[in-house]
Amino acid sequence: MYFIISILIIAVFVILYLRLPKFGKLPSGNSLLKIKSASNYSNNKFQNINQTPDFTEGVTIYQVLKEFIFNNEKNTKPPIIIPSQKNNLKQLDLSKNILVWFGHSSYLMQIDGKIFLVDPIFSGSASPLKFTTKSFEGSNNYSVDDMPLIDYLIITHDHWDHLDYDTIKRINTKVSKVICSLGVAEHLVKWGYTRNKIIEKNWYETEQLEFGFEIITTPGRHFSGRSFRRKQTLWASYVLNTPSLKIFIGGDSGYDKHFEEIGKLHGPFDLAILECGQYNKNWKYIHMLPEETVQAAIDLNAKKLLPVHWAKFTLALHAWDDSIKRVLVDANKLNLPLLHPMIGELVNLDRHQVFSRWWETESN
Repeated sequence: MYFIISILIIAVFVILYLRLPKFGKLPSGNSLLKIKSASNYSNNKFQNINQTPDFTEGVTIYQVLKEFIFNNEKNTKPPIIIPSQKNNLKQLDLSKNILVWFGHSSYLMQIDGKIFLVDPIFSGSASPLKFTTKSFEGSNNYSVDDMPLIDYLIITHDHWDHLDYDTIKRINTKVSKVICSLGVAEHLVKWGYTRNKIIEKNWYETEQLEFGFEIITTPGRHFSGRSFRRKQTLWASYVLNTPSLKIFIGGDSGYDKHFEEIGKLHGPFDLAILECGQYNKNWKYIHMLPEETVQAAIDLNAKKLLPVHWAKFTLALHAWDDSIKRVLVDANKLNLPLLHPMIGELVNLDRHQVFSRWWETESN
């Protein structure tokens, strides 16, 4: 009897917890009707272009859990404070095209006088439980207060390490427009954003932002979800065209032919920003291996590569700096210029820039 009561109490607690605002809201009403008419939506969920299993063939959930529990890798977190720079982003020279990386997949771009902010996460955690998945020491030196006014906030998908409730709530008053994929607007509206502030698109839809600026929503090979129901909102990458530059904003993705297709349709790119970390051979279809990151940039016909999705959180079992080391090796082999700035360092997108291997320390 006591066991049954305990189970009921736990179940009620979980149900109530999942109703907290930070979990967002699933699409409904007219939004859901639009989603159901999308060609990439079937069986009550969004679909990848090609079949995308959660785990690599032959791998079970039990194997994955076992590896996490008995992980022998002792370097998943940096042994040192992450080196970083702090710049005044409210006083950037508007005549310069600049990128500032904040670790993981968060970065600000000032291009042709417009400010773009991608997947910002300044709360110090990539989880609904703030005491878990905490940012590395030194990697969270920027906050919402440090951000200038944002012309366009870009969200690639609704996972916790890309759509941060605390950050999104706090930055609302600084944002003119939000660009996101189908279904994600429901979260934003629940969190206080007005519908007319949000541009919500399906894959291969184009939005003319203003004269000389357009964004095209393109595919990724991934999934979505902030709780137990997956793939109720869409995950995406973006092609950003400005008067002087063409940028590929990668989001999260496993390697597939969509990179080559995007390259043929929209390339060449001045810069491809692609994930390289939090990978594992057991889930290679939803997160690229580092060598695949370099190949994806080649497929896109990119002139330069900025590898992201690392140096802020531990979400996989590899050493915290393994991904950048492996990407650097393959990029050198294929003669692909690589941008690897410190967190907060100003990257000039108009000229060649030499970056230090700041992750290489005696403590490492």
